[in-house]
Amino acid sequence: MDLFSKQNREVFSNPLNLDNPIMVQVLGICSALAVTSQLKPAIVMGLAVTIITAFSNVIISLIRNTIPNRIRIIVQLVVVAALVTIVSQILKAVAYDVSVELSVYVGLIITNCILMGRLEAFAMTNKPWPSFLDGVGNGLGYAMILVIVGAIREFFGRGSLLGFKILPQSFYDAGYMDNGMMSMPSMALILLGCVIWVHRAYFYKEDKK
Repeated sequence: MDLFSKQNREVFSNPLNLDNPIMVQVLGICSALAVTSQLKPAIVMGLAVTIITAFSNVIISLIRNTIPNRIRIIVQLVVVAALVTIVSQILKAVAYDVSVELSVYVGLIITNCILMGRLEAFAMTNKPWPSFLDGVGNGLGYAMILVIVGAIREFFGRGSLLGFKILPQSFYDAGYMDNGMMSMPSMALILLGCVIWVHRAYFYKEDKK
């Protein structure tokens, strides 16, 4: 078996662009709007979803033939809930300040449409390695959008990235002011819409060639 066959490479790479869970499927946007006021929590949330999606895909793929069809959703939820609990406890132990910022949104990963969609649509019908690649690809595709929106909101809203001041004091002395609207959820929605618009405009332009 070729671990990095063309098919496996497409399983990993498609969610990063052509089949991105946020830009194309418009899934998981609730947390994308809620945790992107700063870059750091956006990165942590993206990594958490990537890890949970990848390993829940693997676990479900390994046991898929033993799961009774009538309770498959319950089994999927139990697996995801167990992984979310583990990730949440690790976050509290190693990055407590970020876990406080993320608040309930880590727990809400359990109901993330991306996770449940990949488990049902891919892991239940594919082997563990492709399922792992699918989980990593979709998680990174989700994280990529969070990082883009989080970086824009923090830079223009606070003049910083990852808590480090980027804009020099001379800008503020000359009259520049941070855009307070960037901290509002409505701006997250507008920025996310702009990202989706740019992606689809470019994608459809390429399709027409």
